[in-house]
Amino acid sequence: MESTDRSDPTASVAGPFIPASTSLPEITLKAVVLGVLLSAILAAANAYLGLKVGMTVSASIPAAVISMALLRLFREHNILENNIVQTSASAGEALAAGVIFTLPALIMLQYWQGFEFLPTMAIALCGGILGVLFTIPLRRALIIKAELQFPEGVATAEVLKVGEKGGKGAKLIGIAALAGAFLKLSQTGLKLVAGKASGSVTIGGSIFGMGTELGVALLGVGYIVGLNIAILVFTGGLISWLFGIPIYSAVVDAATLQEVTGGATGYAAAEEIWSSQIRYLGVGAMAAGGIYALLSLWTPIKEGVQSSLEAMRANREGRETTILRTDRDTPFNYVLIGTVALAIPILVVFLGVVDRGELGITTGLYASTIGFAVIFSLLAGFIFSSVAGYMAGLVGSSNNPISGVTIATILSTSLILLVLLGSQIDFAIDASKATAAAATAIMVGAVVACAAAIAGDNLQDLKAGYLVGATPVKQQIMQIIGVVAAAIVIAPVLQLLFTAYGLGDVFPRAGMDASEALKAPQATLMSSVAEGVFTRNLPWTMIWIGVAIAVAIIVYDKFLEARGSTFRAPVLAVAVGIYLPIELTVPIFVGGMIAWAVTRRVNAAFAADPDRASVERAEASQRGLLFSSGLITGEALVGILLAVPFAATQSTDVLRLAPEGFETVATGLGLVGFILFCTWLYRVAKGTV
Repeated sequence: MESTDRSDPTASVAGPFIPASTSLPEITLKAVVLGVLLSAILAAANAYLGLKVGMTVSASIPAAVISMALLRLFREHNILENNIVQTSASAGEALAAGVIFTLPALIMLQYWQGFEFLPTMAIALCGGILGVLFTIPLRRALIIKAELQFPEGVATAEVLKVGEKGGKGAKLIGIAALAGAFLKLSQTGLKLVAGKASGSVTIGGSIFGMGTELGVALLGVGYIVGLNIAILVFTGGLISWLFGIPIYSAVVDAATLQEVTGGATGYAAAEEIWSSQIRYLGVGAMAAGGIYALLSLWTPIKEGVQSSLEAMRANREGRETTILRTDRDTPFNYVLIGTVALAIPILVVFLGVVDRGELGITTGLYASTIGFAVIFSLLAGFIFSSVAGYMAGLVGSSNNPISGVTIATILSTSLILLVLLGSQIDFAIDASKATAAAATAIMVGAVVACAAAIAGDNLQDLKAGYLVGATPVKQQIMQIIGVVAAAIVIAPVLQLLFTAYGLGDVFPRAGMDASEALKAPQATLMSSVAEGVFTRNLPWTMIWIGVAIAVAIIVYDKFLEARGSTFRAPVLAVAVGIYLPIELTVPIFVGGMIAWAVTRRVNAAFAADPDRASVERAEASQRGLLFSSGLITGEALVGILLAVPFAATQSTDVLRLAPEGFETVATGLGLVGFILFCTWLYRVAKGTV
């Protein structure tokens, strides 16, 4: 590590770790290679996690720890080089979120039979780069001037600083990853341990279902997001499963219930009711929450953009004579040129994917449709990238409402297309044309989702860079490099996962195990919303009830804000829980409870020494964060690796060791294993292991 002059007069007491006057190597060959590799790996891992549970978590911290350990293998390295690696690597996770929330919907619609490489890569690449470009004029306003927390950016900066003293965190991530990987192998590969446990009871016609995933990735997710968000996600699940499903099953007539459940009973019946009816409460809540977020953030976002543009004008006119290294952004004219240039490949992809023959419209209307799609992609991309960036500053990248803004985009796009195309198409009697129109809306949503996901991640990384003293323009360059790496690998990874497991209720071949399918909850929802607008069969009653629930939550959150409560109720967190299966929300809640229990234990142990308690809380949080990141990474990577033999043999039983009739024992082993991992996470976080 090169020495640093900490007496730099430009660095205040609260200034960056590396002062502006000190110049260290940042974009080096080894940093680029590591950034590209980690971006590709994390994109693959988070694609699996997102398709499985509908959530991803910020990869900045595990990327920082891994790069820290790898860079120590070289004689020369520094904190800014490490920051550059994690900046590139975290782009993979973010881009994966944007892609898997949207493009698998084309499979659900059966508009695509598989993930086509060039269109998938191009949408991911263009959307991701737009996300980087759109956040450049926001950096100064949101990171320097606005009082936003950017929690994962701050945490990443602290990890980078700690890394100057040693890379012990990498060992903790490695142990957790190996343990999580072994459990996942035992569950999905060897089938010796159950992956979930569930049950149901029917009381007076009301079906009550409850279940939980027994994997540890969601446990880690819950620990990372904390008790507040974990409670809200779980509350959303309870709204659906403790109230929505029982009420619906009790009030509808027997014939309707039979049609909805398809004759299924017990927990399977509850799942069918949730899938076809109750999850649309989440659609309404997500749409209302996305619109609320946009309206509430419009003024600060507008002021932020105006402030950044004024600073750039002042520099061009010579009113700002010196720009510090730590305040040097990509020139704004590059942002404008890049945005206009990216419209061309987006246009080409839309022309290639959206078939005029499938829509059955005139050439003029087809041109208008494609033109609208491209322009709306850019406009909505900028607006929602701004919202995502601001929300990342408030609640972090892991809690960023990407799915909310994407639903708002797809719903609004679908309604506009319905008006635009309705003069030539009767969607109610032509299902294939409705599917083609829905696919058009999904493509627009995919560009926006990728841009918004990268925007939130980019600003978190720029916050970390601001705290450690990085050069913004170099981070922005590396973010684009990370986007390119992730965009290249995402299509083959998605195709591999689809071939091995299937997505939702769509399978590439007959006879596949439906219980092993990746649920892809957001993508399933996007396809249902888009197609439902055109076929006019959306359950609007459920959607409007969801809107009412969202309004009630917003009012409650305002009440909490007025009281100065530390517990808040962001509506989109509850909405996520409403449209997730209940078994996914339970381990998230358990992880959040463990995080709370650790903090409570530390506070009690050092009640007489607040300063010491603060230090211990920070250390416990970091230990738990790193261990949780390892659990997520290990399970996700094994899921990817298992996809190879599953796809090659076209069977998820190729590694099975469990004999017939082993299900009860496997469930017991799964419950015991889950409890042991909960205990282990608690003990690691509080420092007794």
